Amino acid sequence: MRKVLLFFAIGLSVTQLASAQQTVANVPSADILDKGKFYAEFDASYKFDKNPTNTLTKFSSFIPRIVIGVGHKIEVGLNLFGNVQPGSDATTLVSTLKAKLYEKDDWTIVGGDHVYIPMRNRSYNVGNYVYLQASKSLKSKTRLTFGAYHTSKNVFATKAQRAGGQFAIEQTINSKVSIGADWITGKHSAGYFTPIVTIKVHPKVAIFQGYSIGNADATKGNHFFFTAIGINLN
Repeated sequence: MRKVLLFFAIGLSVTQLASAQQTVANVPSADILDKGKFYAEFDASYKFDKNPTNTLTKFSSFIPRIVIGVGHKIEVGLNLFGNVQPGSDATTLVSTLKAKLYEKDDWTIVGGDHVYIPMRNRSYNVGNYVYLQASKSLKSKTRLTFGAYHTSKNVFATKAQRAGGQFAIEQTINSKVSIGADWITGKHSAGYFTPIVTIKVHPKVAIFQGYSIGNADATKGNHFFFTAIGINLN
């Protein structure tokens, strides 16, 4: 059981890299920070299970990140992931860029790129995740997102490139609460469906609570909690 959970924890650390900037859960959102704005977030993913002897086994993964608006409808970010328990940390620095390429009426198109640089216990030298997606806002305070992604070898799968779709839905309930869900296709370490609730506890602070369900082996335990706190620093 511990070996299985360790596998999921390693995969989870990659999954959260898909959320390298402002996101629904893992899929990037259509939002871009204004120039000079700073956003910080701390993500925690975790799971508690009972093994056949009724002793508690668990894993957790923690990811801090920051996003900065640089103007011209562009934001950049920096993430540090690889803090996985149990198991050996695989510290990786991830630089990110997201740009709003089109905006008219209720339509928005954004594209982005994430560069992965392993710093500790390296299994590869550098990796890349690139995406392009469109979002449609409806009058019911709903926003739909659909797009495609491609990753280089070792980012989502060992020694293999991966490509597929990424989708999201966001629904505003009121000024403090919204719900949503996103999905990254494919049977790999980033392939998850995640429903999520967002609660604004302060004008500059939000708490996110979700649950990720794997595209592969969900019935064998590939699912876990996801909690995050986001803070607008100015």
